[in-house]
Amino acid sequence: MASVLSGISLTCFGASYAVAWALELSHLVLRRGRQWLLWGFVLAGFLAHTLYLGYRVVELSASPLSSPFDWCLVAAWLLMASFLYLSWYFPRAGLGLYMLPLTLLLVAAATQADRTPFEAEPASRAWGIIHGVALLLGSLAVAVGFVAGLMYLVQARRLKLKMPATPGLRLPSLEWLEKLNSRAILLSTLLLTVGFLAGIIMNLIHQPQSAIPWTDPVVLSSGLMLVWLLAASIFNAVYRPARRGRKVAYLTVVSFVFLAVAVGLFLLSNNQHGAARAVAWSAAARSAP
Repeated sequence: MASVLSGISLTCFGASYAVAWALELSHLVLRRGRQWLLWGFVLAGFLAHTLYLGYRVVELSASPLSSPFDWCLVAAWLLMASFLYLSWYFPRAGLGLYMLPLTLLLVAAATQADRTPFEAEPASRAWGIIHGVALLLGSLAVAVGFVAGLMYLVQARRLKLKMPATPGLRLPSLEWLEKLNSRAILLSTLLLTVGFLAGIIMNLIHQPQSAIPWTDPVVLSSGLMLVWLLAASIFNAVYRPARRGRKVAYLTVVSFVFLAVAVGLFLLSNNQHGAARAVAWSAAARSAP
């Protein structure tokens, strides 16, 4: 398996993205084209891109994905992930015309970038910023979805029972709240996935001196919440009725329960989530000249 992964190069996914862009351009000129072929090249390139980055994490265990070369490729991967998400919801927007060339430019920039990994401490701090910001924004998205879900349930109940509106309190329409709930689920899933992966990379950088145990309560609860959000997002994307009515509101409410459990464990349990990082950074500070 390792030998197969080591055979993946920038040319593999770069060429796939280039062919996909050419197909997108031909579709624009000829007014017809085979969308399944275009998506085949996009998905093949994205899969090869993902496997390549995963191999880099294992290969450079001292400081994974922490060089100018890797940062270009991570940015390109995130751009392609955004393209896949947006194209799912806006299939006729022609986003590939604009996002695929940007991805190709990042891949091309990676070919000229330095592959020497950063020192462990600067790399950890960089990934730590991504980890913290992504988790914060993802948690806010979960909270917004929770509020929208509660408002939807209250508004739906009021309309079902034909209750008059409370004076001075006008809730948004059910349609607007539906959209907000769906967007909150997907946005929180994307951000928390980025934050969780950044945390894994930080842990790999600190192996074996000060890594957080994978059995840490915060890690386990965060992983469980992420699994739930991924399942909810897939269910929400594939099963269209889940985007309507009370179903999507219940999804956001349950997501908030997972978030509350994770935060509660972080605040109240005896975990090493913050202590390990503090030890590593203080040791680095003492060893600095």
